[in-house]
Formats: sequence, C-alpha cells, structure tokens
Amino acid sequence: MKIVDDYFGCDVFGPEAMQKYLPHSVYKIMMDVMENGKELPASIADIVANAMKDWATQKGATHFTHWFQPMTGITAEKHDAFINPAGPNNVISEFRGKELIKGEPDASSFPSGGLRATFEARGYTAWDPTSYAFVKDKTLYIPTLFCSFDGSSLDKKTGLLRSIDALNAAGVRLFNLMGFDTKKVNVTVGPEQEYFLIDEKWYKERMDLMVTGRTLFGCPPVKGQELDDHYFGNITQRVKAFMEEVDEELWKLGVYAKTEHKEVAPCQFELAPVYSSLNYASDQNQLTMEVLRKVAHHHGLVCLLHEKPFDGINGSGKHDNWSISDDKGENILEPGDSPEDNIRFLTVLAAIIKGVDEYQDLLRLSVATAGNDHRLGANEAPPAIISIYLGEELTAILQAIASGKEYVDHINTKLELGVSSLPQISKDTTDRNRTSPFAFTGNKFEFRMLGSELNISCPNTILNTIVAEEFTQFADVLEKGDSKHRTEDIIALIRKSLNEHERIIYSGNGYSEEWRQEALRRGLLEFKTAADAIPHYTDPKNLALFEKHNVYSESELHARESILLMNYYQLIHIESKTMAYMLRKQILPAVFEYEAELATIMQTKKEAGIQASLEAKVLKKINEPLTTLDKQLDELETMNQKDFTDPHQASRYAADELLPLMNAVRASTDTIEENMPKKAWPIPDYNDILFQSVE
Repeated sequence: MKIVDDYFGCDVFGPEAMQKYLPHSVYKIMMDVMENGKELPASIADIVANAMKDWATQKGATHFTHWFQPMTGITAEKHDAFINPAGPNNVISEFRGKELIKGEPDASSFPSGGLRATFEARGYTAWDPTSYAFVKDKTLYIPTLFCSFDGSSLDKKTGLLRSIDALNAAGVRLFNLMGFDTKKVNVTVGPEQEYFLIDEKWYKERMDLMVTGRTLFGCPPVKGQELDDHYFGNITQRVKAFMEEVDEELWKLGVYAKTEHKEVAPCQFELAPVYSSLNYASDQNQLTMEVLRKVAHHHGLVCLLHEKPFDGINGSGKHDNWSISDDKGENILEPGDSPEDNIRFLTVLAAIIKGVDEYQDLLRLSVATAGNDHRLGANEAPPAIISIYLGEELTAILQAIASGKEYVDHINTKLELGVSSLPQISKDTTDRNRTSPFAFTGNKFEFRMLGSELNISCPNTILNTIVAEEFTQFADVLEKGDSKHRTEDIIALIRKSLNEHERIIYSGNGYSEEWRQEALRRGLLEFKTAADAIPHYTDPKNLALFEKHNVYSESELHARESILLMNYYQLIHIESKTMAYMLRKQILPAVFEYEAELATIMQTKKEAGIQASLEAKVLKKINEPLTTLDKQLDELETMNQKDFTDPHQASRYAADELLPLMNAVRASTDTIEENMPKKAWPIPDYNDILFQSVE
C-alpha cells in the first residue's frame, strides 16, 4: 500500500529535489527567488537547467516544454527533446540555461487582440521561477509567461504576477505605516472545483456535448435534484476509483487535493484543495482540470467542466477562497485577540468593502463568459449583481463603527469603541450565505461567481489590483496625517469607508427578486450577460487603475476586451451552428420517420374502420411545434451566415439576437421530444445521461 507522505510531490522540482541536485549556494539563491521574489541571476541559469534535466531524465523524461497560459484561458505547450547531435549516429542530452529561461513559440495562432499583426509570428515564453517545474507524461514542464515581440502580455500569468507584486508593495507600505513590521504580503487562494461525470458512451452520442460542452437540447429528466439526496451522498465504486486515481496523480504533482464529495445535481462532484500561494494555486488548478479530464477516460467516463452542461439542474462553479498573510505567516484576514490586530483586520476589511463597491464592474467582468451566463442568477449560483456578505456579528460591529456608537456583543457585554480600543471579534459566529457572490467566511473571502472552467488568474488579478489601490489610498491619507494621531486617523478612515460604501453589504437571500430590486435602488450594477460586462474593461477609471499599478497597459486592456468579446461571440456562434446541424442531420429526420409511422398506423386504422384519435392527438402535439421549428431553423441558419470583425458588434449580436432565437429553437425541440417515444429519439436523453452514467 502506498503511503502518501512517501510520494507527495515526487514529480515536482521542489525544495527537496533542488537541495539534492543543486549546489548549496545555488539552492539558497533559488529559494530566495521563490520565497522572497528576488531576481534570478543569469549566472546560475545553466546550473539550474542542467540540474532540472538530470532530475527529469531520472524520472523518465525525454522532452521539455515551456508551459504557458495564452488568452484562450487554457494551457499551451510545445515539446522539444533534450537530445542534440554529437556526431554521426550519436546524440547527447543537453538542456542549457538559455533554453530554460526563454522560448520562442509561434504566436501567430494565439489570440492577441491587436497587440500584434497576424504576420508577426514571433512570441516569447519566459521562465517563471516562482512556480515549480514538474514532470508529466515523460516531459519536463516549465511554467512560463508568454509575451509578444515588444513585451506586451499575451497570457494570463503575467498580469497575475504583476498584481501580486502590486498588492505586496501596497500592503507592506500600509501595514508599516500602521506600526506593523511587515516585509512581505502574500496572497493565498484555494479554488474549489466542481465538475460533472457522465458515461463516455452517452457523451459520444451527443454532438452538442462533444463540440460545445453543454446540451443544446433536452427536456427535464423524471427526477432532478428536488429530493436533495445527491449532495454529500454515498460515492459509488466507479466514481471512488476515479477519485482515488485523481488524488494520486495530483499528489504526485504536489497539488494539495483534500476534500471530495457529491454536489447538488445528479452526476455532479467537487474537489477542493488546501490553499496555497496564488501563483502556484493558479497553475495547480489548471493541472487539476487537466487531470480530471484525463483520468475520467481511464474509467470510461467524461469529465464536463462547462458551467451549465444540463438545463434545469445546477451548473458548476469554482469558489475562489482568497486571503492575505504577512511574512510571519499571520493571516491578515483572521480576526485578532488584541485591539492592534483588530484594527489591522478592520482596516483591511474596510479597504476591501470600498474596493468591491468602487469596482463592481471589474469583479463582474472577471467571471463573464458565455457559459457562466447560464448559471449566474439562476437560483443555483450568486446573482449577476456584486454584493458582500459579512455575517451578522461582523456587520453589526461595522455598523457600530460607522455610526460611532457602542457595540454590544451577543452576551450583552458592552465594549467601548473609542480611539484606543476595538471589540474583540470572534470567528464563524454566523451562518454562511450561499447566495452571496463575495462572502467573508471567518478568515478569507470566498468569491463564488467563478465558473467551473474559468482560469482563476483573471478574477484574482483584478481582485489583487483593486485591493492594492485601496491600500495605496489609505496609505496616502495616513502619510499626510500626524503619526501621533495615527490610530485616530485609521478609525476615521474605516468609518468614512463604511459610511460611503455600506450599500455593497447585504446579508439576505441573493437569489430573490426583492434583492435585485433593492440592489438597483441602491445603485448597484447589474450586468446580465458577458456582452454587457466585458466592455467596461476599458472604462477610464479602470484603465487608470491597471496602469497606475503596472498590471496592464492601455493596449493590453483593449486587447483583453477584444479577445473576450470575440470569444463570447464565437462560442455562441459555434453552439448555434451545432444546433442547426443536429436538427437537420439527426433530430428532424427522426421526427419525420416517426410522423410517417404514425400516419401509416392512422391510415391502417381508418381502412379498418377504427378511430385513431390518440395517434392524431400525438401527431398534432408534434406537428404544431414542428411547424414553428421549421421557421425558426430557417431563421437560425440565415443568422449563422452573418460575419463580424468588430468584437463589440459581434458580442451584442450573440447576446441580443442569436441567444434568444436559440432558446426558442430549444423550447420547440424539447416540446417535440416530450411527445416522441424514447426509441425514436435519435440522441441520449437526460434520463440516460444523468441516471445511467456513474452507477
């Protein structure tokens, strides 16, 4: 029996492997680079590269790849063998420092949003020494950044690293002004990954699932999730075997896979890791999604990561548990026992409240995708309106601070809220609010709007930058004040922020229509679709924010906006074309065949002098929506011919014209399915997929 402790991280070039394969002096430099963000000296590149190669080849690796995350949101890789010619019929295994530090893939086929012309193919990958290399499938994977010839970011990782640096600089400055000896601020994240598992045979018979990741047709199953009997239910042997293999693969790669369970919907599950540093957590989540997909095939299953594979039951999200800590390992979002600790905690809390209110648009667009639009606000996921949940006690404390009144705790002990003391704050004294998009859960914020397939870099880049801005503003105010009155100035800052931004705090049911109306009355933003949200990337205040903190340039932001809008259109356009294809090639021929069968039965009965009222009734129920569908399909195919070059026009067309028509086409088709016998329907239905997949 394998002991996890013995093999955890065995395929990672981490501290243990570095210590074994690197000279001690180089090992110390590498750890300083990884732990403290120091610049990597070029002089050690060859030494590190050779050590990596020796370690990787001992693991059976024959190739290396610069592993990067282009703006597609997924990962990319190009494999090169370690071998170099060494005379006739001879080779030598080599891996040089320049190959480790920089690569040059063809960038012409990756989205750039106008940062380069199509014919300008050159792009560069640059080693990220703060994320561990690893071996997978006989290849050494080297996490890298991806940029254009002029240094513009063409990936997800570069902005993330810049935002981590921005938050670190702003946090160190603020906390030192507050009297804390802080040398570094770290960002940690634990992304909870939801997914569906279905049988491979059903998947291969559904073109919509194979091409788009979701079912474009399908009337409701006989049983959904109404009995609440799937969540935390017993895990079948087939799924348990899958989970065990996933765990082993992830543990070898150093991923802290911790918790797994059934989710709410049939065939839905969750995998949650222990939190880790943000950059590493982001890379590991990409690996987790890849491993889930790969291992599923070993068990005759398919892992669906689309946010809404099935209509009428819950979709899948990815809760992003975000927190910050200092160089002493103290969680800054952990309520403290002393007034000094609490004043830092409340200052950070006030800054985050202020930032979330001021930059609602950015947080909303950070999770905006075509798939996630089907999930947000559908009584299964947070609404498309940003708000913060803090819990009953913490909300009461903040209200007391904002009003300058005393706070009375749950056992009626009065605590003075003067300049020199703050109330002791306990953790987890209130229930969790699953309907909140951005909830404080004791020692972290849980950003719950992320879709299951999303690369977590974008929302965390935006969140980091927002918090860096608020920390900077707070530090600016404190620097202008008298250090003798620093605590009073901090209290005043907290009070001002709470009074001006209390509208963003909400503790009720985020699913309700009453909250939506109340949110709009408060002046909160509602962007129902990605097409509504994404264009705010380049609002003047947002351009200023990212440029101020050196996270993105104006051209990089315009590029991201263009890429995301065009991707939104392209995904919906592909769905629309798939829908039309399935109707013409699969569904309509099956319907015509069944109608002919019914007509034959009716004619036979008529000739025998027998009434065929039931057959006529069924035929009418099929033919009425079929007549409507005929017109809808003609219109859909005409609309599919339209072409766009402008991303804004394309996204609006998809949201305002294509999607409503697609929904109407689906409604007509699902009505027909309801009246067709199972054997006559040409594709697996929801009952097949959801109840014959994982048992």
